[in-house]
Amino acid sequence: MNPCIRAAGWLVFALLLVPAFASRAQGSQGTIQKIKETGTISVGYRESSMPFSYLDDRQQPIGYAIDICKHVIEALKAEYNLPNLKTSLVPVTSSTRIPLLANGTIDLECGSTTNNADRQKQIAFGHSYFLTKSTFVARKSSRLSTLDDLKGKTVVSTAGSTNIVQLNKANAEKGLGINVIAANDHAEAFLTMETGRAAAFVMDDVIIASFVASSKDPSAFAVGTHAFSLPEPYGFMLRRNDPEFRAFVDKTTARFYATAGPALYSKWFESPIPPNGINLALPMSPQLKRAFARPSDSPDPTSY
Repeated sequence: MNPCIRAAGWLVFALLLVPAFASRAQGSQGTIQKIKETGTISVGYRESSMPFSYLDDRQQPIGYAIDICKHVIEALKAEYNLPNLKTSLVPVTSSTRIPLLANGTIDLECGSTTNNADRQKQIAFGHSYFLTKSTFVARKSSRLSTLDDLKGKTVVSTAGSTNIVQLNKANAEKGLGINVIAANDHAEAFLTMETGRAAAFVMDDVIIASFVASSKDPSAFAVGTHAFSLPEPYGFMLRRNDPEFRAFVDKTTARFYATAGPALYSKWFESPIPPNGINLALPMSPQLKRAFARPSDSPDPTSY
């Protein structure tokens, strides 16, 4: 082969490799290094997951999870000498939160995400900060209480959520013939049930409690007796294979839960909360008290 042709061939091959190596290097960049270089941490939040992450009357994200995230960010500033660190707030949904974390659009997700084994194959979780179980809510006039009562009904849940997976599984296993429909977010799902387009809304009990408490007439709704799950952990989502950032978040939250966790819980679950002063009146469970004392990122409900 002509030496010039051989050289040209190697040059083309080398140029083709450049994007691949650049992409790999970018993908392996740790979150803390990314934050240092950009001067910004990007935080994913939910717009309607009261009281964890939702919009107030000024359309600003607030909530229990948001407060914990703010503490993590302040600790980042102190630990890494980043007094001017900026926070970029990015709205996410059940369907977009994992892809946006994986592709680097957000660095930390502060919402209401259930930690389970399947999700841990894609992303990592910080220490659990809440335990919930999946159930359903319906209009009281519908007189729906058990899973069998939903037979042949139209039932809504949120797209991309653990709850819709649990609903579909129960529907298939018991042959109930439920017409399962998916809403874009929790607010749309509750409205679908509230306006009669679905007989029931399947979701985590605490999220159901927040929507019922903030509705025009809370007495018009009843929570079903059926639970689709054992108590399940909520946690912050982080990118996988990033031990430095994960260790920092775990260290920071473990201290926070042990000292300030109970007071913060009381603020959001046992007191009037903005914007309308509703009170979920939801005492801390014994399982969550143990989780605060012995922090864990386990997806196994039985470990709590």
